[in-house]
Amino acid sequence: MKARRILHGALVCAAAMWAAGPAAASERVQPRSEAMWEDALAAFAAADLMNAPEPGGVLFVGSSSIRLWDSLESDFADAPVIKRGFGGSRLSDCVRLMDRLVIKYRPRIVMLYAGDNDLAEGSTPEEVLERVKAFAEGVHRRLPETRIRFISIKPSPARQSLLERARAANRLVQEYAASHPALDYVDVFTPMLTAEGTPRSELFRADALHLNDAGYALWRAVLRPFVR
Repeated sequence: MKARRILHGALVCAAAMWAAGPAAASERVQPRSEAMWEDALAAFAAADLMNAPEPGGVLFVGSSSIRLWDSLESDFADAPVIKRGFGGSRLSDCVRLMDRLVIKYRPRIVMLYAGDNDLAEGSTPEEVLERVKAFAEGVHRRLPETRIRFISIKPSPARQSLLERARAANRLVQEYAASHPALDYVDVFTPMLTAEGTPRSELFRADALHLNDAGYALWRAVLRPFVR
């Protein structure tokens, strides 16, 4: 009887989590705190002590697509680029860590790439939009002159099952940005697709998730007009 009660309790708990939505469930299964990112945040702080970025720069922030962009600074050598990518992060993490990742640098432009991991963990396109809104509102509350440029969620071969959700999330953000005076939507999604509408595998590393040199070359070409 005791074993049955334990099993029943576990099933009730699981049902309650999923009733709250897949994103809520994934948050409870994989809770996150600032401690998870402490090594990355400490590395950023150490870099700032050695060479503090001047206010008014172009801040790239977000998940591993930013963190792994080794040539980012040289690709945009004519702009005061600040690279603050932390692998595995979600939009919700960017919102929560905004003071340490964005506000302290007082950037003129924020190039934001996140949302990919949110969808992979079960969030809906609508939740992605709400987190973009929260990020924009949080930044503009403190830095009203800062322009935010959302880099669309990319289509990865490893996450092809999420393609339609990525497309829907991108569309929602694009529609929101169209009516926002200080938010732009930057489309890397479309040029990363084949004529048949599938992800272009030649743009990715062997893991089919992260960009290779060809992928970053494409991003550089698309983003250049926005990094100025």
